[in-house]
Formats: sequence, structure tokens, C-alpha cells
Amino acid sequence: MKRQAGVTLIELLVVIAIIGIISSIALPAYRDYVIRGKLTDSQASLGATRTRLEQYYQDNRSYPAECGGTAAGLPAFTIPTSDYFTYACAAGAAAGQTFVLTATGIVGAGTGGFVFTVNEQGDRNTTAVPSDGGWSTKAGCWITKKPNIC
Repeated sequence: MKRQAGVTLIELLVVIAIIGIISSIALPAYRDYVIRGKLTDSQASLGATRTRLEQYYQDNRSYPAECGGTAAGLPAFTIPTSDYFTYACAAGAAAGQTFVLTATGIVGAGTGGFVFTVNEQGDRNTTAVPSDGGWSTKAGCWITKKPNIC
């Protein structure tokens, strides 16, 4: 009798089921990993920009005009740019003496819904997160992992 070589239909279905199970676990984990990497981009930029703003304040005794400070005779200040976040700086309670630096996620970049802030006191806040996906806001820190781990 001649022996048949090949793969049976049952074996093929088992392999497909195993691949489906692995991909259903791995794909969301990979997606979260990519988002966490993008979040660190904003957090690093916010921290570095806050440091630059404090150096600017030490030199000029006022925050720059981009952050609600006085512009007369003071050098320009550059707000950071990113592929994943837009940045804005606004005056706090006392113009020229306080600021709030904000990073807002860009929807098309996969970071839409995230908003991080820092002020002149170094207070870090996660003020908004996407409504889907298990993220949650947290005062006092910038979240880096689900649900609100800093």
C-alpha cells in the first residue's frame, strides 16, 4: 500500500486556530507597546522644555511671550514640535511669572485623546486620555501604562 504524504485538514485547522489565538493576544499588546513609546516622546519634550523655560526665566526674569510673558527686548523662545503631539504654552495665573505647557496628542499619529501638562512648579498632570482602551487620567504625574500607571 502506498503511503500518502501531506497535511490533513484537521492539522491545518489546528495550526490556524493556534495562530489566531496568538495574534489575538499579541496584537493588542504590541499596539499598547507602540503607544507607550509615543507617550514618552511627549513626556521627554515637556520635561526638557520646562527646563529651558526655567533657564529663560533665570536670564530674563519673565517667561517668554509664547507663555504669556513680556516680549519687549527678550529673545524668542521655540516651542517643541513632534510627529505625535502638538505643544502649546500659555500664561498661568500671573502673566510672565507662571505658565502651563501642554502636549496634545495628534489623532492621525495614534496618540489622539492624550493631553499632558506641566507648569512652572513642575506639577505634572494627565488631563485627558482616549475614551476607549482602558486608559484613565491621573493628577500629579504623566501616565505611561494602562490603566493609570506613572
